[in-house]
Amino acid sequence: MQKAVAVLDIGKSNAKLALLDLDTRAVLAIRTMKNTVQPGPPYPHFDVDGIWDWFLEGLAEFSGQAKIVAISTTTHGAAIAVLGEDGLALPVLDYEFAGPDEVADDYRRARGDFSEILSPDLPGGLNAGRQLFWMERRFPAEFAKATAIVPYPQYWVWRLTGRRIAEATSFGAHSDLWNGRGQTYSQLAETQGWAALFPPRLAAWDPVGPVLPEIAERTGLSPDCRVVAGIHDSNASLLPHILARPLPFTVISTGTWMISFAAGGSLDHLHPERGGLAYADAFARPVPSAMSMAGREFEILTEGNTSAPSEADIASVIERRVMALPGFVAGNGPFGRRQGSWSIDPATLSPGERTAAASLYVALVAEICLTLTGAQGPVLVEGPFAKNRLFLSALAALVDRPVIGRPDATGTTEGAALLADGPDHTRAAAPDPAPTPPLGDDFTAYAALWKNTAES
Repeated sequence: MQKAVAVLDIGKSNAKLALLDLDTRAVLAIRTMKNTVQPGPPYPHFDVDGIWDWFLEGLAEFSGQAKIVAISTTTHGAAIAVLGEDGLALPVLDYEFAGPDEVADDYRRARGDFSEILSPDLPGGLNAGRQLFWMERRFPAEFAKATAIVPYPQYWVWRLTGRRIAEATSFGAHSDLWNGRGQTYSQLAETQGWAALFPPRLAAWDPVGPVLPEIAERTGLSPDCRVVAGIHDSNASLLPHILARPLPFTVISTGTWMISFAAGGSLDHLHPERGGLAYADAFARPVPSAMSMAGREFEILTEGNTSAPSEADIASVIERRVMALPGFVAGNGPFGRRQGSWSIDPATLSPGERTAAASLYVALVAEICLTLTGAQGPVLVEGPFAKNRLFLSALAALVDRPVIGRPDATGTTEGAALLADGPDHTRAAAPDPAPTPPLGDDFTAYAALWKNTAES
């Protein structure tokens, strides 16, 4: 049987299990499930047991198709697992739950300066530190049973191997638990005593161990199938590029969230109230970035009914100045304090026109994010918006440099699979598609009016 690597890729909206050829990285099989949130008690939380059963079923299915020699895990950020002796001491909180805002004022006094943590003050559970701060006060008896605190990718590593380890990229994803410039844990994590519960930290590609015997027996995996330490999902998208490209360049990872990584950009001009932050890459180095929930906003703007816009739809939206003005998810991105609105009643728009306006909206938000990070060089777009030609064309007109959609890239899965290569990372990157031609001159006046209105 051909050798393969299996990647568990858990996004906020969906979970994916992919089987990739170890040598060519060709995708051999993919299965997906909706990532549901359990309402409680004690609070909204991720259905880790449901994901686990589905994951093991997938491994059993895939082990009949190829010899799986390695498993890599990658997940969305803003999720953290508090482990007791035998399992979770508390459920893995859904970061969109507003409960942690109960302690917002006290937490802000404790969290530290942006200059140290390079992490913006975000609502709900979007800062993992706020989750822990709230849990410790709201559920003191349960929290007192904690024997380890691990990022979400490493929670799945623990379930696979029985070993508790940590890795930098999730800590460096707006958690407030990471000192971005010092490449170590933050004063908050040390002062609150949480750092003492963080297990040994490994590099994302380090082998943690083989799968547990009972998992090998249940799934048909080889007992020596190794599990690597895992990585935060947006950093997985970034990894192939930082290994293969000269600086500077920008990667925009899209999905529910749109994360812009300005590799070679500047940390000095990040604006914490406009989505600016620094992530930690796979080598624990800070990368100037900006985050926006633009994928969720796109769903809101289109009401989930997307329709590929025709040239007439696009022309109509631009000529009539049909605009979605930010923002449509409160508390995040460059316009998190602004209430979103339409310039006209969206019910009067056709599905194509509405999709066109939403695509232009996301491109305009993306350009603001790139400006805030000092981004330079080619812009590489991965994820769902890599297939949105109007988004790519509008962004190319806004930034006046190559914008390259990589619709065939497996994004997070590709980067996570790369971890199976170990520390050498000798695999060459796939060639880029041609840059997308920029949108026409009529869009210039539209964009200028949108920016003036949005920034007012």
